[in-house]
Amino acid sequence: MKKNTLFNSLVLIVLFFCLVGCAKRNLVYFSDIEAGSDFSTEIPDFPEPKIQKGDLLKITVSSLNAESNLLFNAGVMSSSDDGRMMNAAVPINEGYLVDKNGQVNFPVLGMIVLEGLTKEEAIEKMAQRLEEYVKDPIVNVQYLNFKITVIGEVSNPNTFTLETDRITILEALGLAGDMTEYGKRENVLIIRDEDGVRKAVRLNLNDKSILNSRYFMLHQNDVIYVEPDKIKAVQASTNQRSLAVMGLLVSVGVSLLFNLRFYLE
Repeated sequence: MKKNTLFNSLVLIVLFFCLVGCAKRNLVYFSDIEAGSDFSTEIPDFPEPKIQKGDLLKITVSSLNAESNLLFNAGVMSSSDDGRMMNAAVPINEGYLVDKNGQVNFPVLGMIVLEGLTKEEAIEKMAQRLEEYVKDPIVNVQYLNFKITVIGEVSNPNTFTLETDRITILEALGLAGDMTEYGKRENVLIIRDEDGVRKAVRLNLNDKSILNSRYFMLHQNDVIYVEPDKIKAVQASTNQRSLAVMGLLVSVGVSLLFNLRFYLE
């Protein structure tokens, strides 16, 4: 009786470690939305990204005055000997860099602070200043270096430069080829610089409430880090020789266990 009890105890111990090593993980996004059920939620008014130091902006101006359009979009107007206005040989606008003081150097207007403004606020500010020189100016502002970085347990970790300033965390993961099976969907880290403060927030992509999070829409220079699970961490910290030794020990242990069973019987 004692021999059988010993054998059963050994079997239970082996099964316990197997279950711990093979613990089930939830790989499904928004798994709390039941299959076959309808889910809807109001789209929240997500905060717009704000212009930061180091941003490269494309700023274009349109008006009814062709000479003004050339002046503000291509370079500097100069006059010829016969008095005609000529466009100076300046490359087409390749972008205005927001300097360390949060300013851009715009033709005629000079240094103008845009840091901390949304695109719409920057457009309004530029239009107000331009009205001193142009009637009814139409201003357009676009990011030329809006980028996000996705690292960790994804298929294609990289920094992505975008043509738009509206991208969700799901779209960013899509650009990176989605998470691997080792990525912890319940613990995704976003690092964001905002109003002079660097923040780190963890998101649970298994939870549908993330759809209403202010971090669902990404901002300029956001970094998304997908943390690996414990299995991947063990693999990374164990070299090939150790894995071979562990495999050998497991094989020997299983063999001894079955031999012990016959011996006890």
